[in-house]
Amino acid sequence: MSVLVLVEHAQGVFKKKSLEAVQYAAKIAGDMGTTVTAIAVGNVANNAMQELGAYGATKVLHTTDARLENFNSRAYTKVMLAAAQKEGAKVIVGLHDTVGKAVTPRLAARLKAGLVAGAVSYPDLSKGFVVKKNVFSGKAFAFVNVTSDVKVITLMPNTYPVVKGTGTNATVENLDVTFEDKDFAVKVVSVNKASGSVPLSEAELVVSGGRGMKGPENWYVLEDLAKALGAATACSRPVADAHWRPHNEHVGQTGGTIRPNLYIAVGISGAIQHLAGVNGSKTIVVINKDPEAPFFKAADYGVLGDAMEIVPRLTEAVKKFKANQG
Repeated sequence: MSVLVLVEHAQGVFKKKSLEAVQYAAKIAGDMGTTVTAIAVGNVANNAMQELGAYGATKVLHTTDARLENFNSRAYTKVMLAAAQKEGAKVIVGLHDTVGKAVTPRLAARLKAGLVAGAVSYPDLSKGFVVKKNVFSGKAFAFVNVTSDVKVITLMPNTYPVVKGTGTNATVENLDVTFEDKDFAVKVVSVNKASGSVPLSEAELVVSGGRGMKGPENWYVLEDLAKALGAATACSRPVADAHWRPHNEHVGQTGGTIRPNLYIAVGISGAIQHLAGVNGSKTIVVINKDPEAPFFKAADYGVLGDAMEIVPRLTEAVKKFKANQG
């Protein structure tokens, strides 16, 4: 009756948001008096899976198949179903990302389970199983009481800091799953991986630009700032649509949803569609020369002025600060 959690990895390295999900599941398991079982899919080293014990996992169920090298929602759902049946799981945790949002609704339907998508708190077990989540594009919260026997949750990434504990290594077991051809009816033709030193979904610091940058030839000022900060770069939808930046950098209601500790928006007006993807950021800094830009109302800090003058000066200040820190 352990709490299940689906963990994602890149080339065998577990993503920070997956470690966060394991910690989240461990807190739930502790409140319920049970343990955490992580589900790992694909080629992962045994010692990497064992190290999940430091984040709260007691056991890791591992399944691998050449056809699982690329993500497939049907096949992943079958893996999770097999794990849920093996463990008799009553609570299943996924991430509120591309993988989680594709797998958990299928899984919940198969298990006749209640689903809370995009949780931002631990379940309150004193009043049943009440989970807090964002609604109305982050403008309000809803408290959802899940009354079904099996409960499925997707956790909004970067809700809690990841802290490595001192727990013992998790045990690793093979999970046998019998696949059918129909499980792989959708074929992956090619995979184009986003480049960059800091994945946007994992980034705690993000520098983002909009149409106020005037053109792709000016993007170097944002890239310089991002490099100085150790941040990822992002953009608004019009920028991606104009092919100034790749679409994987688009954040907003129709793009990615991020929750970094610091979000610096440069030359972005702050339309509601963009805010929906970034308003979970811990601190928002807006740089814009339009004093009427709506983004200023949502910002923690606002700088009124020309980005081409302000951002390079900010970059130099960051470099000077880091140099003084030694």
